[in-house]
Amino acid sequence: MNNGKPPRIWVSNATPKQGEVIRVRAQIEHIMESGLRTDADGKIRPRNIVTSFEARLGSTPLFTWEPGISVSQNPYIEFTFLARESSDLNFLWKDDTGQTLTAKKAIAIA
Repeated sequence: MNNGKPPRIWVSNATPKQGEVIRVRAQIEHIMESGLRTDADGKIRPRNIVTSFEARLGSTPLFTWEPGISVSQNPYIEFTFLARESSDLNFLWKDDTGQTLTAKKAIAIA
């Protein structure tokens, strides 16, 4: 899904105070082929886009996204949440080919 490169994850504060707003940015490398273009031989390139993304703090869902074909290559996601507990921030991407990519970042309430 990402040519062996890990996702880029940025968290505004990995040791926030209880109730503090945390800003998260995440980006992966993905071709995001729409299935509407042709190759040099005139054959349609198969569709392969990221079909879903989810972020969880531990087992608690924070953010879900189901992009469409109009999303550009190497999708970038940004969201915020309130710090309520210490846990791992878990990320999961899935694409049309069934490939998945995961990442995690520890969040520790100060």
